[in-house]
Amino acid sequence: MPGLIGKKLGMTQLFDETGKVVPVCVIQAGPCTVIQRKTSGKDGYEAAQLGFSDAREKRVTKPVLGHFKKVGISPKRILKEFRLPDEKGLEVGSAVGVDMFEAGTKVNVTGTSRGKGFQGVVKRCGYSGGDDAHGCTTHRMPGSIGASAWPSRVRKNVNLPGRMGGVRVTVKNLVVVGIDKERNLLWVRGCVPGGPNSYVQIKKSS
Repeated sequence: MPGLIGKKLGMTQLFDETGKVVPVCVIQAGPCTVIQRKTSGKDGYEAAQLGFSDAREKRVTKPVLGHFKKVGISPKRILKEFRLPDEKGLEVGSAVGVDMFEAGTKVNVTGTSRGKGFQGVVKRCGYSGGDDAHGCTTHRMPGSIGASAWPSRVRKNVNLPGRMGGVRVTVKNLVVVGIDKERNLLWVRGCVPGGPNSYVQIKKSS
């Protein structure tokens, strides 16, 4: 299996063999259940659909609920599809756990970044702004963005204020520091996108 669905629990720190502090992110990786198996003969490609975190039936729409009842599996909160390298994949109903990873391997973690609302160009784009002196009227403004005579409009791709965060982000080549198979926990060096209790995808780095 190339990856798993997990939930970011938070950040902490560990100590390595030399006594150095290692900042790590704690992820509850799995256990995930195979909900659907897609094959090249029927669907045109090899993939497995995984489900993570149990959900109540009244929180699931009827079409999705029928998708789970068809295979006899309880409803799941998160569904994600992972491509498989060959036809030898997992069967529907089988479980995938954190034991697929090993300490020292590299993974790519995908999640949704924290939303920071409507922000100006200084925070959103790293602009320096105007002088912090008396008489300056452009403290946190973007500066000149266009002329009045020509082109009489704002050009494309000009950085302007807008909503910041809340987008899909992938952090690559994070090192797995440790694994707890009993509690399905994964310690990854560094930080991953999103806040606590947000859902992420963990894939093996190619």
